[in-house]
Amino acid sequence: MSRIGKLPVAIPAGVKVSLDGNKMTIQGPKGSLSQNLHERMTVAVETEQIVVNRSTDTKADTALHGLTRALINNMVVGVTTGFKKDLEINGVGYRAEISGKVLTLSLGYSHPVVYELPEGISVEVEKQTKLSVSGIDKQLVGSAAAKIRSFRKPEPYKGKGIKYADERIVRKAGKAGK
Repeated sequence: MSRIGKLPVAIPAGVKVSLDGNKMTIQGPKGSLSQNLHERMTVAVETEQIVVNRSTDTKADTALHGLTRALINNMVVGVTTGFKKDLEINGVGYRAEISGKVLTLSLGYSHPVVYELPEGISVEVEKQTKLSVSGIDKQLVGSAAAKIRSFRKPEPYKGKGIKYADERIVRKAGKAGK
């Protein structure tokens, strides 16, 4: 039995769950998310919890069991509290500013990098060097944060670039460090 898959997903107050065939829609105070679930998984919506079951014990079904439960849990968490990724910008003259749905980054290139935010994602610039990417869809938040980081990945010599707030950059010694 999958350790993750066998756990029921608790439905908090204020969250509506509807199941139409293999499409699950969850509505909460922050918004609404829907997901197409695999046809080999059976999902039972009870009064206060969601239970995911599988028909066979094959390796593929056990993997789908845990995946389906994790996707449903991420939807429930997303519509109640949301997800957030923090980014830090390190480097002289490196800064960020937001105007509407457009993020403008100055990253040492000859031109500013302009990134239009996807629908459902919001970015807050706390300082000019601290960003906070938030939204209700965990996959979309992680994808947007990774895209912003990819504009100037942190380099190992001085640590300049965009990094996650909890990321640790392994530093290298330069030529003088031999």
